[in-house]
Amino acid sequence: MSDTPARHLSLEGASNFRDLGGYPTADGRVVRWRQIFRSNHLGHLTAADIQIVRGLGVRNAFDFRGHDERAAAICVVEEITVHSLPIEPTVVAALRARLSAGTLSADAALEIMRESYRNYVRLNTHSFRALFTHLLDDRAPLVIHCTAGKDRTGFACALVLRSLGVADEVIAGDYLLTNRFYRRDPTAGTDLPDDVRQAIGSVDASFLAAGIEAVSADYGDLESYFRDGLGLGDRERAALKQRYLQS
Repeated sequence: MSDTPARHLSLEGASNFRDLGGYPTADGRVVRWRQIFRSNHLGHLTAADIQIVRGLGVRNAFDFRGHDERAAAICVVEEITVHSLPIEPTVVAALRARLSAGTLSADAALEIMRESYRNYVRLNTHSFRALFTHLLDDRAPLVIHCTAGKDRTGFACALVLRSLGVADEVIAGDYLLTNRFYRRDPTAGTDLPDDVRQAIGSVDASFLAAGIEAVSADYGDLESYFRDGLGLGDRERAALKQRYLQS
């Protein structure tokens, strides 16, 4: 029987709660298990869920939700310190504007999603930089989340794994696990067409690729983005690897 920890932890009041551990890196090491988790928001955890999260030792949450999103669902685990790294949501407003103009389609929704990822780089790099500052402060075990835990969180976690030396194809596979474990909120966006809700209720490889394309356009490449955008020079990268990788 394998003693490998479970990557996905099934919680009743949250979805897509996953461990980023266990992935191999280019230097032959492995991301440590039970240090960095990702999830949707932690405002609806049940009593049983809270005990599971407490058992993991999580003490810090890095929350990419905007102001109104945070107020609507406050973290219910008393021991967790929440660090707000706000990236205000823009997708639903953009979809409704296209709906009002009569130009909304599933394809348009997918492009709106891709543009939101480009704007993570163009407009919100400071929030991702703050995340890495906290990671260097050794606040693990920790959880990274937003409202749905799939887009802002997905891009952040892709950056974390890439900074540790995980291969791009492995990162893409982890990113797409959201489509297996994320439970869509059936009450969200009910004014939108079903095909549009389907498009925005999952992740697509083209979303992540759009964010990386914006990195290339604005910084030249990912290594320059880590250095110039996220403040991760050689010393900081080495410190991250020392903390979050094992032989």
